[in-house]
Amino acid sequence: MANYLRPHRLEEAIDALAKPHVVLAGGTDFYPARVGRTIDEDVLDISGIGALRGIAATPQGWRLGATTTWSELVAADLPPLFDGLKQAAREVGGRQIQNAGTLAGNLCNASPAADGVPPLLALDAEIEIAGPTGSRMVMLADFITGNRRTVLMPGELVVAIHVPSPAMEARSAFLKLGARRYLVISIVMAAATLEIAEGRIVRARVAVGACSAVAQRLPALEAALAGVALDASLGTQIEAGHLIPLTPIDDVRGSAGYRTDVALVLLRRLLQGFAA
Repeated sequence: MANYLRPHRLEEAIDALAKPHVVLAGGTDFYPARVGRTIDEDVLDISGIGALRGIAATPQGWRLGATTTWSELVAADLPPLFDGLKQAAREVGGRQIQNAGTLAGNLCNASPAADGVPPLLALDAEIEIAGPTGSRMVMLADFITGNRRTVLMPGELVVAIHVPSPAMEARSAFLKLGARRYLVISIVMAAATLEIAEGRIVRARVAVGACSAVAQRLPALEAALAGVALDASLGTQIEAGHLIPLTPIDDVRGSAGYRTDVALVLLRRLLQGFAA
């Protein structure tokens, strides 16, 4: 018979992970994957650990607790830097899913279509991990290594997501295409964060999801945007060659060619939106 643990301190959770457990936070991926069968894994429910929840400003930026829900993120008083992440949060399933699903759960599930990954990549997010030997920090770009794979070692937990403060005024945005408006798995997602001074882009970070096993930044496009005016021509800066890091697949939601075409269109709309 499976064991169920719900500790209230991080140290208790780390101790419990000395033996294999399935980590449960919001449960929005855990339960659907087990419909129709008995749960026979030992379960570690981390939802009762207060230190893993909440959003706080830090001297370096912001700390987003691992079990903070998408609804809590949307309700938080955050600067325009987080607009893209909030837009993604509103598209993570329906309201019930947003009320239960957690930020770190979305990352640890490591789905190619995880809505939270592109906007967090565009925010230069870093992942705080705790384990039996202490804590470590890993850039989100290095955290997810493949479809359903991360760098988490046995006995480790994600504690928080850290977003650094930008050097200047910054704005972000997110767009997603699915087979319908809501409650749908992404076909293509695009997110961008722009740091702006005197009406021009000083630094850009752009990411695309659901077009590779892992969401990808687009460094050539980011470089091309540096110094560009934030005006009505912004959407014309994207070229097909900027999408070289993407490796879209053919599946029931769309062909590789369709995904490539959509990524180009979404990116143009995304950038154009900054000039509005």
